[in-house]
Amino acid sequence: MGASEIKSPGSVLETPGGGCSSSSMHHRKELSVFFLESDNRRLALGRGYTGGTTPVNIHGKPITNLSKTGGWIAALFIFGNEMAERMAYFGLSVNMVAFMFYVMHRPFESSSNAVNNFLGISQASSVLGGFLADAYLGRYWTIAIFTTMYLIGLIGITVGASLKIFVPEQNNCGQLSLLLGSCEAAKSWQMVYLYTVLYITGFGAAGIRPCVSSFGADQFDEKSKDYKTHLDRFFNFFYLSVTLGAIIAFTLVVYVQMELGWGMAFGTLAIAMAISNALFFAGTPLYRHRLPGGSPLTRVAQVLAAAFRKRNAAFTSSEFIGLYEVPGVKSAISGSRKIPHSDDFIWLDKAALQLKEDGMDPSPWKLCTITQVEEVKILIRLIPIPACTIMLSLVLTEYLTLSVQQAYTLNTHIQDLKLPVTCMPVFPGLSIFLILSLYYSLFVPITRRITGNPHGASQLQRVGIGLAVSIISVAWAGLFENYRRHYAIQHGFEFNFLSQMPDLTAYWLLIQYCLIGIAEVFCIVGLLEFLYEEAPDAMKSIGSAYAALAGGLGCFAATILNNIVKAATRDSDGNSWLSQNINTGRFDCLYWLLTLLSFLNFCVFLWSAHRYKYRALESEEDKSRAFI
Repeated sequence: MGASEIKSPGSVLETPGGGCSSSSMHHRKELSVFFLESDNRRLALGRGYTGGTTPVNIHGKPITNLSKTGGWIAALFIFGNEMAERMAYFGLSVNMVAFMFYVMHRPFESSSNAVNNFLGISQASSVLGGFLADAYLGRYWTIAIFTTMYLIGLIGITVGASLKIFVPEQNNCGQLSLLLGSCEAAKSWQMVYLYTVLYITGFGAAGIRPCVSSFGADQFDEKSKDYKTHLDRFFNFFYLSVTLGAIIAFTLVVYVQMELGWGMAFGTLAIAMAISNALFFAGTPLYRHRLPGGSPLTRVAQVLAAAFRKRNAAFTSSEFIGLYEVPGVKSAISGSRKIPHSDDFIWLDKAALQLKEDGMDPSPWKLCTITQVEEVKILIRLIPIPACTIMLSLVLTEYLTLSVQQAYTLNTHIQDLKLPVTCMPVFPGLSIFLILSLYYSLFVPITRRITGNPHGASQLQRVGIGLAVSIISVAWAGLFENYRRHYAIQHGFEFNFLSQMPDLTAYWLLIQYCLIGIAEVFCIVGLLEFLYEEAPDAMKSIGSAYAALAGGLGCFAATILNNIVKAATRDSDGNSWLSQNINTGRFDCLYWLLTLLSFLNFCVFLWSAHRYKYRALESEEDKSRAFI
């Protein structure tokens, strides 16, 4: 097959490979006109050219009548699946620490770290689920496989909590014995069983998390004039389903545990997951699918390898033909449109540098298309934004344990009604539910007048608002904990940290809870929508996995920070800021440290958001959207 060449203009000055010259800006603008159009390109997985992001049915055939598939009806089945998954996830996160402490007789610190690690692994390993979905399985089959694994893990946890053989002896193990550590310890095989089924559940969640939001967004026609509005509302309603799952976990599941025991509590989660699986599969005929585009990691590796091979080649040498791309409007990557050339990370352009020595049928490991190079550039550009949300995840993780310990020392009565301490995390969920319910009727009209944005605020602005509110939340937490600690010491509760102080209500904690709920709404919803829109077409699940990975790293960072604080603040008596006796510890100092770290993180976010360049889009209307 032949090839048409567009030669390098003679006006472009030579730029040494890997360096920058005074003409670099002019050079970067000119690179976009250098193309070699060849029909000999070996395509990913032998799939041939693709029609961009054309929806297909479950059999991989193009959908001719979109009106009978997708849309809000299909999204409802996905919302149901996500609500049950989040119910199980939060149900485990709030109950497993107590289960390990009270039933398995593990130290509180050990139980807390074990659950933090579970939360971290289940989120950080979401990259695996995103990879499998984008590369081979597609989002539907990835969800189908991992949601089944999730259910198996929950059944295993239920069995372990229901049968006495899987737990240590509970007789003669009162509260004092638990504090002294004199209860019968769990046998090693019992802990191995618990960790096995727990991490099966975690990996199940990891496979689902990066795919569900992207799969739901796939149900809307991007050629529709209302696509942006539908997408914006979808991600808000999606997070609303997450919140409803959390509220049920923090109320109904806690109530079942108190009234019917641990086995029934975990069994409730398993039943909810089974119902959600049935709903998800029932919606199969309605779903729109995207073809997987082949291994994204392979494509990234090919770009890096090709760029390294040609690191010393110059863009204006006599051997230079142009930057490589396939002809026409279609991409060589299944499930992806062509991506226009951008002028940053110019060193990666070496991977698409067409030299005469490459021949007519070059290896993908020596020569990549511009679209493939731009995929890697986009993935690199995205990293700083979700990285700045790690701090929010760290704060949320700390709240799950620290604020519950605070609540144990406070009065949780509402007149004659006494709320269980483990119900306290429901209040961030209620605040999220309220904010999402009022978002379009209250927030959007007000901010639209200020920003001029039809959606009230851009995605990055929403992330920034969330991070700013989280600073206020953790600063208030430090103020109140300082007051609570001094109150406990002054009223004789210094060494009686498991007794509630009747005259100090736990509902002062609602301020920090509600503020962190507002922060979560703006930050996480904005981040999910941002990553879905900005990620390459064939890497949407990987893009969504960035958010989950940031959440997982936040959980690990919380464990690391706690260990550092304990080591750095431990005195000669073995006490530290995080002593098990909260009244002799200094949780307030930890909250102040988190406030400082959150502020520094917010400054980094502002700098990263200001420098961020949105990916090039096809319409001039999209290209002109405002930066943060």
